[in-house]
Amino acid sequence: YAIRGSIADVFSYSGDLPYRIDFFGDEIESLRTFSTDDQLSVDSCTRITVIPNIQDISIEETNDSFTDFLPPSSVIWIEDARYIRDKINDIYGQLAKKEEAEPAAGKSATVMTGSRFIEECLKFRTVEIGKSGISEPGLRFEFRTEPQPVFNKNFSLLSSKLVSNNDEGYRTLIISESQSQTDRLKDIFAEINPELRFESMLFNLHGGFTDHDIRIAVYTDHQIFDRYHKFRIKGFFTRKESISVRELTGLNPGDYVVHIDHGIGKFGGLEKIEINGRIQEAIKLVYRDNDILYVGIHSLHRISKYKGREGSEPRIYKLGSGAWQKLKQRTKSKVKDIAKDLIRLYAKRMASGGYSFSPDSYLQRELEASFIYEDTPDQLVATSAIKEDMEAPYPMDRLICGDVGFGKTELAIRAAFKSAVDSKQTAVLVPTTILAFQHYQTFTGRLRGFPCTVEYLSRHRKAADQKKIISGLASGKIDIIIGTHKLVGKNIRFRDLGLLIIDEEQRFGVSVKEKLKTLRTNVDTLTLTATPIPRTLQFSLMGARDLSIINTPPPNRIPIVTEIHGFNEEIIKEGIEYEINRGGQVFVIHNRVENINEIRDKIKRICPGVQVAVVHGRMDGHEIENVMFDFIRGDYNVLVATTIIESGLDIPNANTIFINEAHHFGLSELHQLRGRVGRSNRKAFCYLLAPPLTVLPHDARRRLKTIEEFSGLGSGFNIAMQDLDIRGSGNLLGGEQSGFIADVGFETYQNILNEALAELRNNESAEMENGETVEKENGETAETDNSPGAEVKTAGRTRLKSGDTARQQAEAAQGAVPAGTERARTYVTDFQIDTDLEIMFPDEYISNISERIRLYKELNEISDEAALGTFAKNLEDRFGTLPEPASALLDIVRIKWLAIRLGIEKIMLKNDLLIANFVTNPDSPFYRSPLFASIMTYVNRFPGKMSVRQKETKLSLTIREIRTVQSAIHTLTRILDSA
Repeated sequence: YAIRGSIADVFSYSGDLPYRIDFFGDEIESLRTFSTDDQLSVDSCTRITVIPNIQDISIEETNDSFTDFLPPSSVIWIEDARYIRDKINDIYGQLAKKEEAEPAAGKSATVMTGSRFIEECLKFRTVEIGKSGISEPGLRFEFRTEPQPVFNKNFSLLSSKLVSNNDEGYRTLIISESQSQTDRLKDIFAEINPELRFESMLFNLHGGFTDHDIRIAVYTDHQIFDRYHKFRIKGFFTRKESISVRELTGLNPGDYVVHIDHGIGKFGGLEKIEINGRIQEAIKLVYRDNDILYVGIHSLHRISKYKGREGSEPRIYKLGSGAWQKLKQRTKSKVKDIAKDLIRLYAKRMASGGYSFSPDSYLQRELEASFIYEDTPDQLVATSAIKEDMEAPYPMDRLICGDVGFGKTELAIRAAFKSAVDSKQTAVLVPTTILAFQHYQTFTGRLRGFPCTVEYLSRHRKAADQKKIISGLASGKIDIIIGTHKLVGKNIRFRDLGLLIIDEEQRFGVSVKEKLKTLRTNVDTLTLTATPIPRTLQFSLMGARDLSIINTPPPNRIPIVTEIHGFNEEIIKEGIEYEINRGGQVFVIHNRVENINEIRDKIKRICPGVQVAVVHGRMDGHEIENVMFDFIRGDYNVLVATTIIESGLDIPNANTIFINEAHHFGLSELHQLRGRVGRSNRKAFCYLLAPPLTVLPHDARRRLKTIEEFSGLGSGFNIAMQDLDIRGSGNLLGGEQSGFIADVGFETYQNILNEALAELRNNESAEMENGETVEKENGETAETDNSPGAEVKTAGRTRLKSGDTARQQAEAAQGAVPAGTERARTYVTDFQIDTDLEIMFPDEYISNISERIRLYKELNEISDEAALGTFAKNLEDRFGTLPEPASALLDIVRIKWLAIRLGIEKIMLKNDLLIANFVTNPDSPFYRSPLFASIMTYVNRFPGKMSVRQKETKLSLTIREIRTVQSAIHTLTRILDSA
């Protein structure tokens, strides 16, 4: 439970959702359930029952039949009573046997026998369902029904059945779980026979049937397409479906942080500071010589967690020294060279005039409808994005980042088929020969029955076969070719290559990547990866590549249990025996070929009778394939292997993996290896075997802790972000690692890079130079007071999303103004506010410090009134009515929006005065604009209340009698309305 002011949150052990109890004094004002994901209310209640955890209560245990607690009028429904009776007897027998071996277990006494269960049920009114009952029935009903026919995705057969149903007077219903499936079916039938008559309905049905008494045939789409059927899980049990690309990592006191104006310091937490007798909250940053910087909570967007090169402490600067500003300028100069290359690459891609693929055909819709699983939301979004890219007139370059087993291969198959429908060839490049063969099987299986030829090429194919395949590629007989690096060989010629799919790009060497650059210039490119190499991810984060993240697990997928252990024979024995006893198989990864057989012999010794095989890269290709196929067939219980099994291998029955000497592997490798298990709905285990963490190097220790921490579904993207943190991001376009990232931190480097890109995209050099001047002057005019306890006023730049202008953000903030009008222009990209008013979330309102920081960050990123209203509503839902300091804090955001549109870079709101500093650069077009003239005209109308003052290049406006945030908003709005 949790108590916050007048609100108490309680999660009862009997409830599906926690309860929120809102008190008014001693009375309950409202009761409602809320979501554990976003903490927001779901439904209101009139009554709740809170039940304790009975496992934590000392009670005298008694064994009673559950039927003793049923009302006498209950009706019990039993499906296949004989099967249930026999199954309960089996469970009882297993527990009794275990109790003989371990008397302390004593579990059989808590389970009744199957026969007694049936006896207890028959004391009530009972309805038995099935072919034969276990008791004498008082009434018997028979239904003349039969299950849905098997169509095996044969739409001609289905079409004929629908026609015959109609001729015989049967009403036909086709049940789908989603509107998209219904639309696909209608499109397919429109191509086959537009005259077909059937009704469609949306709901979940386990199996179709025909009822001959009422003459109705009900078919399910999942049986028509031979897809797996899953029951809907209640929404509140599903995990968050996606993550934000810019999601910030948590800050802890002592963490290194970067302030955009003052450089790298240490995070000192939230602190209360007193200004003119009023309390405010600020972020405390500690710099060299124990200099203290307090950053207002409205400037949190200027702070980011430091991510640089691991293993070396970053340099902490002294406040006011100017060294940080010089470093930023040097970095920006260097980064511009990179940005120029990037823009050149963009331009080349956009100007190369790629092939524009046709819209989806009937065959495409049929292929997608036949997918045996229901598409996850992320798959639907990614599929749509890929098609949009392929139909565009320039080459696609999209990175699909999806965790292992989350459905990336299905997206590749759909894209390849779309290419084949337009008579274009597709090359699928994979890192290993085993993966090439497995992809070949997957592609041929999915495309069976469709007009498409698939082949695969690797060093293990016979010379005659290779020659035939190469000839087929040149003549155009092969539509989709899957292969290893042989696909980029000099002897490979495509008749008309339209799509290149690269699976796990990080596994290829430098030479292959260089050849790929020439191959992909005019060709649509789709890159699939579970943990992208940091350079690839960095490339996508900044927009050089389009990025799609598949972070929604398939239904019923369970996270992999990941543990770190030493090489302990008892743990290995226990893990292998547990997996084999439940009918599964085990991987043991040992990446040293010279003694891999010793590991095999050790496993045979500690687990007698277990069938163990070995596979490594020095074995003959055919021998590798034979061992792998034998393992897939279940001939072996344990496979001892090198990292040859790392990428893409799909063996759903293998659900335990041991990784020996795990500290020698990289994060991406560990994540890929762990992804070989847990590909079904059975709980999987990953054991990382390594020396004690205390004796490992810092980097290795962090890698193991990271892989253990991120064991949830969809963690590949998080692991790639951690890899950036551990290794540093390096040069974007390849080549040497850049020391600038270590100097300024990854996020600051990204910001500088985005600024450089924005400047270089602007064709007007004058505007570009003006942007640089503002950057320099803002750095010089930041006011600092290094004494402990002092408030430091910092220049706060509004951070824009990549590609957004300040004008776009300001218009979004306070309602769009028609383009071309003076009020649509914005001259300010940096804004700061300094006030002595009490603006914060009070401790008694939100007591958790981490939660306050998170909400301050969220508030800083809000850019429109609708989002601000939702933010306020959510606060009231979670914490109760907004106190005055919290309301004032939200109003400060509105002042920021107004100031940006009025050309104001800084506002000081103190001592009942509002002092506004206009654009710092005297050459800014703002001073020649009608907006500035209108402001001056308005000010001159109120000489007693408003005055303008100029000091050197700074122009400021002073407004008197501004005692509250609301009066500041009112006055600034009136000035803006006059423009």
